[in-house]
Parts: sequence; C-alpha cells; structure tokens
Amino acid sequence: MITGAAGFIGFHLCKKLIEANFDVFGIDNLNAYYDVRLKLDRLRELGVNVSSEDFMRQVKVNSTHANFHFWQLDLVDENRLSDLFSEYAFDIVVNLAAQAGVRYSIDNPKVYVQSNVVGFTNLLEVCRRHHTKHLIYASSSSVYGDSNSVPFKENDRVDHPISLYAATKKSNELMAHVYSHLYGLKTTGLRFFTVYGPWGRPDMAPFLFTKAIVDGKPIKVFNEGNLKRDFTYIDDIIEGVFKVVNDRKKTENYSIYNIGNSKPESVLDFIKYIETYLGKEAIKTMMPMQPGDVHQTYADTTDLKEHFDYRPKVSLKDGLKEFVNWYKTYFNIL
Repeated sequence: MITGAAGFIGFHLCKKLIEANFDVFGIDNLNAYYDVRLKLDRLRELGVNVSSEDFMRQVKVNSTHANFHFWQLDLVDENRLSDLFSEYAFDIVVNLAAQAGVRYSIDNPKVYVQSNVVGFTNLLEVCRRHHTKHLIYASSSSVYGDSNSVPFKENDRVDHPISLYAATKKSNELMAHVYSHLYGLKTTGLRFFTVYGPWGRPDMAPFLFTKAIVDGKPIKVFNEGNLKRDFTYIDDIIEGVFKVVNDRKKTENYSIYNIGNSKPESVLDFIKYIETYLGKEAIKTMMPMQPGDVHQTYADTTDLKEHFDYRPKVSLKDGLKEFVNWYKTYFNIL
C-alpha cells in the first residue's frame, strides 16, 4: 500500500511498482494544499477514472492497470483505515502521505499535527495489529535543522528542528522506533533531500520559479541567493525507494537512511539552469533569510549505498531540463 499515492513522490512510486507487477493499493485524501487538479491528473496517468461514480463515492476504484486500485482516504480516519487493513493483507506499506511544506507549517501548525502525527500514529497501529511485514516512511532532511556539520549523517544529533514540519518528521522517527522496539514492526525511515522533477509540487522552487519566469513575474530569492540545496531528481529517489521495497535481507528492525544526490548546488545556479531552458531571464527580488529555512542541505548516503547499492545518476542540469520540458508540455507552452 502506498499512502499519498496522488502526491508527487507517491505517484512516481506507484507507477514504478505497477510496471514491476506489484499489486499496488494507493490511498490519498486529495486535500487542497495545492491545486487538486494536478493530483487528479497524476491519478489519470495511473489509469484511474477520476470521473467514475465509485471515485466520487470514495470507495475502491479500479484503474486500467489490473494490479492497481485507489481509495480516497485520510489517515486521520482511523475507522476507515482499520476497515481497509481488515479487508486486505498488506505485506509492505510505504507512507508518503503528509502535510508538506516548511513555511506553511509556521502559520498552520495544527494541520501538521493532525496529518503528520495523528495520521502516522493510526498507520503504525494498523500495521502492528495486522502484522505488516515492513513499514517504509518518508522522513525529511529538515530534521537536521540548520546544522553546520556537513555532509549530514544519519547518526548526527537531530534535536533542534527549526520548523514544525521538521518536528513532526522527527516525531515520526521516534514513534517508529518505539513500534519497532516494543512490537517488532520492521520500519525504515527515508530522509528525502529536496526532491524535484516532472509532476512536482507547485509550492516548490522548480515549479514556482518556472511559472514566475514564464509569466514575467519576479521570483523571491531568499538569503540573497546564498543557499545550497542537495537537489535530488525524482527518478533517483524512486530507484532508492524501490530498492528498499525489494529488501529481502534480514536488516535491522529499525533503520534510518538519507536519500539524496550528495551534491549541494547553489540556488543561483539552479535559477540559471531554468533560465537557460526557458530562454528567458528571471526577475529576481533578493530577500532576507526566512524563518524555518536552512543555509545548506547535504546528504551523506554511504549507508544507503552500502546496504542497497544506491547510486544517484541525474545531474541538476539534466534533471531541470526534464522538469522544464514537462512543464512546457503540461501547460501547453509552445
């Protein structure tokens, strides 16, 4: 089962697993944090008839792929979640459902507690009660806070999150540890580092910057561009998650891995690539550092490489070219 199946990473993972002939069950609450039409279009790409009566009734919806089904369901709905697990025996659960966004969490804290803490607790409980073999869940590079110790390693102290979003992700890791320790539930947390690519979220920099440049509007460049991010292309992320899903080794009951590109890039260089592929210069508005932001992210992926032979392949330059090409096609920009 994939939670957050209509989200950016969830969509790509469902697609990969469907093509690999897994029996995939996707759920998503389809909230309005960003334009639901993009989520529905992702589901259409997975073969789901989003106009069907079953879809409108929020029950199981078949797709054109015999091995994929979708439910509109919120992890906060404990009763419906329990009913789903009672009906189906899920060997592996990948939790990609969460209220995303660092800045949004500053003004909307309760939304994050409900989705990322209450929802995750409900998921842990049903996995425990129904003897799920492996729970894989999305954590985040944000748990490292504004650490000056780079690259970030899994055994670094992560006691000082600087956003509520980061705090909820850290709480997920702690709760997973308890369930692994007390109940023997195998859990693997993946700390994602700045994921981007086709079908990406509209609230993230590639989408925001591309849209603004196309529309001739200014883009906000925080900390006057003195930021570095470990941008990781979606295909590299999915390949890493796929390797963990296929894990048949007797690894530890509780594991945490960084999953990133291990090549921090300047935000200003990031903007230059987009300008090049659009053939248009950005109007930049230099801004101070924002609350909740960090100066640099940088993943040490040694453990993931050693345990799963994880080797990211896509450069930022090539990845942004793919994203901009998708953006042009999706929005019919000639």
